[in-house]
Amino acid sequence: MTKSGYDDPSIATFWTSRFFFILLFALPFGRFIQNRKIRPLIILSICFYPLASVGLIESIDAHYHLGIYLFMMLSGGSESMLRISAAPYILRNLSAELHTRAFSLNFATWSAGLIAAGLLIFSLKALFPVLYHEKWALEVICLTAIIGIIAAIQLTKNEKIPSKNKQTASFINSREEWLPMIKAALPVLVIAVGAGLTIPFVNLFFYNSFGVDSDQYALLGTFTHVLVLICALFIPQIKKRFGYPSITYTQSLAVVALIILALTDFMQDYYWALYLAIACFMLRQPLMSIANPMTTEMTMYYVGSKNREMMSAITSSIWSGSWVFSSLIFRFLRESGLRYGNIFLITAALYIVGVFLYFLLIKDFQRKEKAGLVEIPE
Repeated sequence: MTKSGYDDPSIATFWTSRFFFILLFALPFGRFIQNRKIRPLIILSICFYPLASVGLIESIDAHYHLGIYLFMMLSGGSESMLRISAAPYILRNLSAELHTRAFSLNFATWSAGLIAAGLLIFSLKALFPVLYHEKWALEVICLTAIIGIIAAIQLTKNEKIPSKNKQTASFINSREEWLPMIKAALPVLVIAVGAGLTIPFVNLFFYNSFGVDSDQYALLGTFTHVLVLICALFIPQIKKRFGYPSITYTQSLAVVALIILALTDFMQDYYWALYLAIACFMLRQPLMSIANPMTTEMTMYYVGSKNREMMSAITSSIWSGSWVFSSLIFRFLRESGLRYGNIFLITAALYIVGVFLYFLLIKDFQRKEKAGLVEIPE
């Protein structure tokens, strides 16, 4: 979008429409899937997401603003459908000893996809430097993603569907059920607001501060997600050795890496600043990602079987809603002339609060687990 003539505030505005739609979509969808099969919806989302992304790319190229808003929302909704469905499907259809591995592999597959996309972008530009254009490279990636339907079809057709009862039929259940969801949602909310100020705009930071072009950033992202993928494979061992407290250990290290990354924006005159920024960027994401499967698993256990679909939807709504808020803040801060480094430091401060809230949540989870109040599926 930057190379199509859109400035940072305009890009943030378009992103806001995507997140706002997901915010409206997620909770009704989470309620909808509580007592229904999830497999058909996973297949539908895999079909629709790539096609909506192609429509978005064409709209950006044509400067068709209505199309940009429309396909931003449609691609966001289909992605949200896939992400919300994943955790409940895993918990319904796999035994408890496989949950950590399944959540880890689910997160790892997103990294594997980004690795493949990054290598494809870099390879296309290297092989066809004259013919290469980002537009058709991205469209090739999107259309290739439809192959995922083959994998989705392999999902078991004999899903375990929770039986309906008065509690799951109600959109808002008792205080005893909502209170754990609120406690579980608070750290997600704080971290998501901070992430929304940084993650969608890191590529702009590298491009504007250090002149890192799209193919170079794609290669950088590829190496980063290789690390994410490798780390994801060790998550079951990390959890077995350190338990859920390892969530805060890795998140704390990620915050340190983010702070150093932010400071590199003020060191552009030094030749080593770019290398330090790259190193911190490559370390921050794997460290933060290690925690994600464990936080998802712990949260699903913490809220109970009747509320897993709703909690998954709430989490998606939080990420989307907070990114709406964060995108608006990012636009205001950039229009006010604030540097990327200052914005990233704000994110780091929010992350610190979020990590502390996770520390409190883990303590409460351990207390309930000892008292036999946590429901872990067999």
